[in-house]
Amino acid sequence: MSRYAHARAVVIGGSIGGLTTALLLRDLGFEVDVFERTPTPLDGRGGGIVLQPDTVRWFAERSHQDPETLSTATEYVQYLGPGNEILHRERRRWTYTSWGTFYRALLADFGTEHYHLGEFACGVSQDADHATIRFVSGREAAAELVVFADGITSVGRRVLDPESTMEYSGYVGWRGTVPEHTLPADVRGLLADAISYSVVPHSHITLYPIPGETGTGPRDRLLNYVWYRNVPAGGELAELLIDKRGFTGTVSLHPGQVQDRYVEEMRATAARVLAPAAAEVVTATEQPYLQVVSDVRSAKMADGRIALLGDAASAARPHAAAGTAKAAADAWALADALTAADGDIPAALRKWEPAQLELGARLLARVKEMGERSQFHNTWTPGDPNLRFGLYGPVR
Repeated sequence: MSRYAHARAVVIGGSIGGLTTALLLRDLGFEVDVFERTPTPLDGRGGGIVLQPDTVRWFAERSHQDPETLSTATEYVQYLGPGNEILHRERRRWTYTSWGTFYRALLADFGTEHYHLGEFACGVSQDADHATIRFVSGREAAAELVVFADGITSVGRRVLDPESTMEYSGYVGWRGTVPEHTLPADVRGLLADAISYSVVPHSHITLYPIPGETGTGPRDRLLNYVWYRNVPAGGELAELLIDKRGFTGTVSLHPGQVQDRYVEEMRATAARVLAPAAAEVVTATEQPYLQVVSDVRSAKMADGRIALLGDAASAARPHAAAGTAKAAADAWALADALTAADGDIPAALRKWEPAQLELGARLLARVKEMGERSQFHNTWTPGDPNLRFGLYGPVR
């Protein structure tokens, strides 16, 4: 019998990292409950995910679901010039999914009986045997292990490292999707089998196909993109982040909530500066949305029976396409440490923490350098292998 057969674990955050963690802890024998702050099922707003080995490992090794049914793939990486000419092209296969597709697949494996919506964690305390989570609803939950996987605004990080703060990068990511079959045939042909870049002074955009809500077929697929644009900190950024309701976003603005004047300016600029195929996708987006690109890293990922993982511990800019992979890697390493610890949870967390801190630090340093090259130094060079995706470094 597992040493954790009678132990309870609580995971704070019901997104991809939290669900991966919950599934692995349940496999170890824990009774696991997941608490998600949003009151309704999560919506990834159609955003895309580049699938790296750690991300899909659950489906490759433990799930009955076939990862190929959750993904699209391309065979090339290419850079487009101002007339859609191909400046650089190399054969490099990548697979992708949509946030919603992947989330729903993980939730299907975990189930909803122990998945609790609308519970916002606000505090945690612990003694030698248990950690206790307090929620704004008045609810409390005690467990032998508490894992915070609650993203870049993590409550757990504020507890474990109150000195850590988010630092704005100097730019935002405009994001969106367009049904692939609605694009002109020449644009579809150019973009369909590649991850495509258009690099312009102090900016670049990345585009790739992802599954739609109804499947991965030609009429289901979406063209997904993120376009990085510099916005100075201060009044200009603050005004951009006021949504149509008058509320101020901190990390993102949802589809349909970005002020129309900013959407109109974004579309006009895309048509003027981006490769025409990229501009076609951007200008066709009905409801683009915004992601504020920031950096944050906790000096601690473990304390007694409390752990942080994924963006809750360190949030990396998207340039290496490694955010979900980092969360999954943290979860798998945690499961390995718990297995080796033979029931001693605090000892497992102490053993787990140093390598994961180092992994987060290396990734954060790398993506910061990538972002600086693109947005400020204009040294993002087509074909440079140091600019490739990869959690542990550029994939060679």
